[in-house]
Amino acid sequence: MTHVEDGASTAIGRESTPGSRFGLRARWLPGVRRLLAALGAGALLAVSMPPRTAWYLAPIGVAVLTWALVGLSWRQRLVLGATAGLSFFGPTLSWLIDFHPAGFAAVLVLEVGLFAAAMLLIDPRPARWWTVPAALVALEAARARFPFGGFPIPGIALGQLDGPFAAAAPLGGSLLVVALATGAGAAISGLFTARRRIRQLMTTSAVAALSTMGVVLAAPDDAPDGQLRAALAQGGGPRGIPAVQSDEQAVTERLFAVSDDLPQELDLLLWPESSIAVTGSVATSREAGGVAALARRTGATVVAGVTESEDTRFRNAAVAWSPDGRIVGRYEKAHRVPFGEYIPARGLFERVSDMTALVPRDAVPGRGPGLLRTPAGPLGVVISYEVFFADRARAAVTAGGQVLLVPTNAASYTTEEVPATEVAAARMRARETDRAVLQAAPTGYTAIILPDGKVVGRGQLGTPELLTATVPLHTTLTLYTRTGDLPVLLFASMLIASSVSRRAGRTGDTTVASESEPVSR
Repeated sequence: MTHVEDGASTAIGRESTPGSRFGLRARWLPGVRRLLAALGAGALLAVSMPPRTAWYLAPIGVAVLTWALVGLSWRQRLVLGATAGLSFFGPTLSWLIDFHPAGFAAVLVLEVGLFAAAMLLIDPRPARWWTVPAALVALEAARARFPFGGFPIPGIALGQLDGPFAAAAPLGGSLLVVALATGAGAAISGLFTARRRIRQLMTTSAVAALSTMGVVLAAPDDAPDGQLRAALAQGGGPRGIPAVQSDEQAVTERLFAVSDDLPQELDLLLWPESSIAVTGSVATSREAGGVAALARRTGATVVAGVTESEDTRFRNAAVAWSPDGRIVGRYEKAHRVPFGEYIPARGLFERVSDMTALVPRDAVPGRGPGLLRTPAGPLGVVISYEVFFADRARAAVTAGGQVLLVPTNAASYTTEEVPATEVAAARMRARETDRAVLQAAPTGYTAIILPDGKVVGRGQLGTPELLTATVPLHTTLTLYTRTGDLPVLLFASMLIASSVSRRAGRTGDTTVASESEPVSR
């Protein structure tokens, strides 16, 4: 039998004594060096995430992970995946501790479990390195949809905005970015572990050339169809305060104060999510009268985030006032934040947790695409959490949005990790849809992002800001906007299915491991 490095070969040799404690441990544990490699791989992925810009650490981390997986049984891949997942999600989800420690633990267990399960899709033979990016694409797709409609924070693609792989976003979205970034790392590992290295090098080069050609051919036409003169207001104020404890009137007053000195000839003024909080309909409120007067004074369309509270529920909407002071458009947030804007199975959680105190009312889900038809033009809207979901941005753009507005509120967070991650998500949506993105937050980050993902203006955290810019308007649709994630998911599924079919006649991972190349002695 040809041996594979440390834990893999040990496990194979000792599976003949299933009743012994040592045999059980050997079947599950992949060896110290591999466990340390998995810890390092997850840590490298974590350090590549916003607010850091070390995009190149993600491919390196995947290269280390791919090396560590070679020749392992499914049990060992499961343990290795859990180890890597823990070092990836542990630090990047630590901000949840400030909200609810038990909630952090539950989310961490779920995310680590998903990462570990993805490792079961991988073929551990060195020549099958390409199943690693396919499995990670499947992982990111699952996290964007499960549980409760998805929780894609952090996302591997969001660490790639300053690297070369982000150029693939108009072609295949964030999943293609994940495939290329992780595929590059896995390919490097495959070159060192596979027997036929020349063939592997030729295959890798061909894939890289085809990918580059596809990205170049699918690059959007940068010719704008018009322009929009916009101002974004950030009122500033204290951070780290839960929404139920915030001074809603003070938030509104700070935004009016920032908006007192607007430039002339504006097309649009954007206020953040939760700029105005009222009981009942906003249309008859005193605050609406103030916004209408502001619109008439400036001659601009004003879009503001509005929270309308009722007895047991509330509505989170983006409302548009025309330059003559009339309300001309409204979009209610469709993708709500679980345990942030509503409590799934509220009756159960009210009996077992104090979590419902932070969310006393459930948000009413909106319907349809986020589109406001205004005198400033058709404006696409994704509210706050929705910016992490490409389907909401695609819906807004395919409905006619020529620019994307992101009214958001990250005032509850004490660190910059979530606000910076949200800016990264907005940049990814800009590249995927070839639309400028205007993001306004009451305490930051407020940002102006061009269709190529470049940030041309960003406020500070906690300070009053008024950002202005003229941004291009686009009407054409990128290939990704037309097709969504389906092509990349189908291709990843084909790669995984092909590998599974090749192993169908084998007797399990023991045979697979025995046919692997020797990694080290």
